[in-house]
Amino acid sequence: MGNPVSCSPIKTGIIMAFALLSSVGTCAPVQARKAAGARRPAARCSRLAARAAAHKQELSATTPFDNFSFEPIREHQVSRAMTSRYFKDLDEYAECDVIIAGAGSAGLSCAYELSKHPDVKVAIIEQGVAPGGGAWLGGQLFSAMVVRKPAHNLLDELEVPYEDEGDFVVVKHASLFTSTLLSKVLKAPNVKLFNATAVEDLVVREDPVRGRYVGGAVTNWTLVSLNHDTQMCMDPNVLESKVMVSSTGHDGPMGASGVKRLQKLGMVSAVPGMSALDMNSAEDAVVNHTREVVPGMVICGMEVAELDGCPRMGPTFGAMFMSGQKAAHCALASLARQRAAAGPIELEFEARKEELIAAA
Repeated sequence: MGNPVSCSPIKTGIIMAFALLSSVGTCAPVQARKAAGARRPAARCSRLAARAAAHKQELSATTPFDNFSFEPIREHQVSRAMTSRYFKDLDEYAECDVIIAGAGSAGLSCAYELSKHPDVKVAIIEQGVAPGGGAWLGGQLFSAMVVRKPAHNLLDELEVPYEDEGDFVVVKHASLFTSTLLSKVLKAPNVKLFNATAVEDLVVREDPVRGRYVGGAVTNWTLVSLNHDTQMCMDPNVLESKVMVSSTGHDGPMGASGVKRLQKLGMVSAVPGMSALDMNSAEDAVVNHTREVVPGMVICGMEVAELDGCPRMGPTFGAMFMSGQKAAHCALASLARQRAAAGPIELEFEARKEELIAAA
């Protein structure tokens, strides 16, 4: 092996000086760049913080509901406000002129027509929490509602807009019609809706003139009615009426309940159920067959089809409107016949009933 290379002191000094100069020349820019890089994230964070503060200020922009505060209330006040009014209504409508069982499109149309007669006291009993039946949507969960003419006249009366397709019209959303009709009915001073309440049975009486007739509704909370088999028996309540309009729809868990009960009581001979779909014949048949089927009970809507075997019409609603309106006039005619048949004593008692009861 050879000897290691040795450098003279002069050469060694030159090399060290060159290395020192090189390190000074290169490190200064690197250090500067590192310092600048450290400043850039800090500047970016500052900008982000400023943007966040501006966004927060935008979100906290003043609205009419800032620092909102309700008036004070006690829990017992809420309870008494609800229960006192409900039981006052139950007391007032324990005896009424017309009970409408079922608040679908036919039942609500009937109630609306009767609301034009403020001297007629009307109670609506609806088994569901939400009245309106199947009229919140068109067919197969679609939005639009198809109404064949001349039933569009009710839409005009209610000021519900529609598109005219010639022989029929289309409401852009069925809920627009149902909510409008429902609001009119609920505003009427002579109409009261009892929802989440089921008609479990009928009050049936008999006299020498009318024979067997319907005189009211046997009611219960719907949740109780649906659970009689799972709980102990819970007795019902009763509302009396001069006329009942049964508009409980086609066959179902509580559908066509009025005519089914009449059949069990032997007051109608058969309930064959609705026939297969035929729009053209179905709607005419349902309206034409709307009637007082037994003394004190009018049927309308799809319950007519269940009793008479009429075809179903599917997703067209005109017959429901007009059957309900016709049912109202059938009920008014029945009331008029009952007044005409009543003697002078009964009429005087009817006119002064509240005064005589209060005096007693």
